[in-house]
Amino acid sequence: MTITLDLAAAASTPALARLVDVLDELAAAGEGVLRPAEHDAARAVIELRRPAPSQPAPTDAEERDTVRILAGTRVVSQGGERIPLTRIEYDLLLFLAEHPRRVFTRLQLLTNVWGYEHAVARTVDVHVRRLRAKLGTGTPVVTTVYGVGYRLADEARILVDREP
Repeated sequence: MTITLDLAAAASTPALARLVDVLDELAAAGEGVLRPAEHDAARAVIELRRPAPSQPAPTDAEERDTVRILAGTRVVSQGGERIPLTRIEYDLLLFLAEHPRRVFTRLQLLTNVWGYEHAVARTVDVHVRRLRAKLGTGTPVVTTVYGVGYRLADEARILVDREP
């Protein structure tokens, strides 16, 4: 079954935003596939129309722990310093940042980040360990859910900037 949504022509409503979120969850669970370019464009339209939440100014400690992902240039920085990540580490971090509060099994991460399921599931563990090491010992970014997989930590401060 194929579902096609033309979100550019439709008015953004909470119900439409939820529909896109549900489709995203189905794809992440391995129960469907979303074409990344079309999906990113659809999400951008919805996110641009949502009002930005007001937040207090970050403290110096929060600023040091904040990870900024510049999606247009594939650059990651933390506390103003650029963090050199491999392609897979970057894709893994971006995928988890785009799906907060969701737990993913190793197989789901292999499918969604690597694009295939034929690698050893422990490959994910190696990349998560390297990502954690590169992002330092401050606020944890990736949390292990024992017996299940990985998720973005609730305390993680991540900003995804989609501007080119």
